[in-house]
Amino acid sequence: MAALLSSHFRPCTLSLIPSLSSGRRFSGGHTAGPICGAACVRRLGCRASSSSSFSGSPRPDSEKWVRGSASRLKEGAVSLALAIGLLTGIPTLDVPAYAFPMEPAVPDVAVLISGPPIKDPGALLRYALPIDSKAIREVQKPLEDITESLKVAGLKALDSVERNVRQASRALSQGRTAILSSVSESKKANAQELLDKLAVGMGELQDIVEERNRDAVAPKQKELLQYVGDVEEDMVDAFPFEVPEEYSSLPLLKGRATVDMKVKIKDNPNIQDCVFRIVLDGYNAPVTAGNFLDLVERHFYDGMEIQRADGFVVQTGDPEGPAEGFIDPSTEKIRAIPLEIMVVGDKAPTYGETLEELGRYKAQTRLPFNAFGTMAMARDEFDNNSASSQIFWLLKESELTPSNANILDGRYAVFGYITENEDYLADVKVGDTIESMQVVSGLDNLVNPTYKIAG
Repeated sequence: MAALLSSHFRPCTLSLIPSLSSGRRFSGGHTAGPICGAACVRRLGCRASSSSSFSGSPRPDSEKWVRGSASRLKEGAVSLALAIGLLTGIPTLDVPAYAFPMEPAVPDVAVLISGPPIKDPGALLRYALPIDSKAIREVQKPLEDITESLKVAGLKALDSVERNVRQASRALSQGRTAILSSVSESKKANAQELLDKLAVGMGELQDIVEERNRDAVAPKQKELLQYVGDVEEDMVDAFPFEVPEEYSSLPLLKGRATVDMKVKIKDNPNIQDCVFRIVLDGYNAPVTAGNFLDLVERHFYDGMEIQRADGFVVQTGDPEGPAEGFIDPSTEKIRAIPLEIMVVGDKAPTYGETLEELGRYKAQTRLPFNAFGTMAMARDEFDNNSASSQIFWLLKESELTPSNANILDGRYAVFGYITENEDYLADVKVGDTIESMQVVSGLDNLVNPTYKIAG
């Protein structure tokens, strides 16, 4: 069933947000900070009847996931609780809800205010690669900073853009040899070609700035950052770690893959058929991404309806019938996969436990819930290793889910981001249909595929 977001109000250093599970799968399982109230539960609950705050009808087995109720909090009270919780850590609310208490696995205040979080899915994917090249990052950063420069009104923004371009060009010129030295021998020729295109493209961007053509800046920036990302992927010589033996026979994505998801959107006549491009990251979530890619190749999601769209997440993946996940025909049982979280600085993901259960409260996840369209697995709120086929996309950042300051990180396995047309997720409604999911690239990175097995 569609997931129920459970919450619990407890004193904590940071005011945080509700947790998630699936309908069955999509509870956060444990706590939320003092800012959550019935509004959270109302927005994040299972598919509800037409009298609820979102559309859709409950299946008979969904009622067991909706137990109890909480008091409705007005927006002003929520904001006040957030401010008090962040500034003082004093308990502001103590309203019992569905989950059992544990402290949130998030950075402390000092970490949160150290710099603005990265919210662009492309940038998140670039920084998530298992590489260590200062030279390429010094090219990447000023090109990404163009986005901030363009927030200045009018042609004034182009002065900052020009500085960004010059900085990136200088970094490329000075660091080219170091960049190529970080590329694996078999990919050096391709990387050389990409760097040549990058250099030419930066010259073209400089011309665009000099011509004061503001509208042409963002498309050219996107093109240049794609070259940067491709060079960085060429720096990955081999898959960086071994998946634990107990999970090594599951489908594994050892690298990246791209999937196009075509959705028929009923309520917006301008985008009836929208194609969302999804990049899956197997470097940081090989089991989770491999499981999904295997299901895509089985056409598991083709023709499936969106089962939850409440302004907070879009969710699907609950098949017809009593099963709440994918039934593997070879075993006639639900194929369940473990919770899989990669932490910045770790060499391999953690499996089976949330970061809060491990006491890693300040750990930062390599694939965070920062971007609109962050893609993750839903699961049973009481079983970390119960994910199967139900997936969800985070719709937006709000006071309940601030980037770098939420309780989703470390509780749910993120395994990719929507990188094109993600804004249209806001138009997706319950009952809209996934017409197809198609692998565009990266299928050769899938190990142990089961879709090839008859049946």
